[in-house]
Amino acid sequence: MSKIYHPYHIVDPSPWPYVLSCGVFLTTLGAVIYFQYSQLTLLLLGFLIVLLCMIAWFKDVIREATFQGFHTKSAVTGLKIGFLLFILSEVFYFFSFFWAFFHSSLSPSVELGVMWPPVGIDPLNPFSVPLLNTAILLSSGATVTWCHHSIVNGNKNEAITSLTFTVLLGIIFTSLQAFEYVEAPFCIADSVYGSTFFVATGFHGLHVIIGTIFLFVCLIRLKNHHFTRSHHFGFEAASWYWHFVDVVWLFLYVCIYWWGC
Repeated sequence: MSKIYHPYHIVDPSPWPYVLSCGVFLTTLGAVIYFQYSQLTLLLLGFLIVLLCMIAWFKDVIREATFQGFHTKSAVTGLKIGFLLFILSEVFYFFSFFWAFFHSSLSPSVELGVMWPPVGIDPLNPFSVPLLNTAILLSSGATVTWCHHSIVNGNKNEAITSLTFTVLLGIIFTSLQAFEYVEAPFCIADSVYGSTFFVATGFHGLHVIIGTIFLFVCLIRLKNHHFTRSHHFGFEAASWYWHFVDVVWLFLYVCIYWWGC
C-alpha cells in the first residue's frame, strides 16, 4: 500500500491533556478546601502539576513547530482558526460576567437599596489606580504591536526590546491590581457588587497572568532564533490574546470602574 502524503499535522498520542485536566481538577478542589479549611496542600499539588505539565506541553509544541517542521502552511491555517474560535469562546465567557453586572446594576432590587452601587459600598476611584492600569495595558498593546512589526521586518533587537517592555508592563499591571485588591474597601462577599467586581476583574487578571507567561515564552523563543519573518504563529497567537485582554479591560474600566461607581 502506497504511503499517503498530506500537509496536515497528525499529532502523536500525548499524556499532557489528561495530566493537565487532573492538575486543574486538583487545583479547583484544593482551592475549595483552602477556602473552607485553610489547608494549602492539595491546592499547591494541583498548581505544581499544572505548571510542570504546561512546561512539558510547551516544549513538545515548540519542538514540533520549530525543529520538526510539522507546522506547515495548512497546519498553521488550522491553528489560526482554532485560536480565533478559542478567543470567541473567551468573549462569551466575559459576556456572562457583564450580563450579571448589568442585570443587577440597571435595575437594583430592594435588597440593594434600589440604588447602584448598593447601600454601604464605597466604590474605588476610577481615576486613580484603575486609570493608571488602563494606560499601562494600552501601552503594552502598543509595544506588542511594535514587536510584531519588528519581527516581520527582520529587526530582532527591536523585537526583543519591545517584547521585554510588554512583559514588564504585564507584570506591573498585575502588581497594581493586587495592590488594589488589598486596599479595596469592600470584599467579594459584599453583595452582588463585590461578587461581580472581583469575579470579572479577577478573571481578567488571571488572563493577564496567562498572557504574560505566553509572551515571556515567546521572548525566550525570540532570543533563541525560533521566529522568522514569515513563520512566527506562536507570537501572533500571543499578540492576538494580548489585544483581546486589552479590549476586555477597556470594557471593564468603562462599565464597572467608571459607570458602575
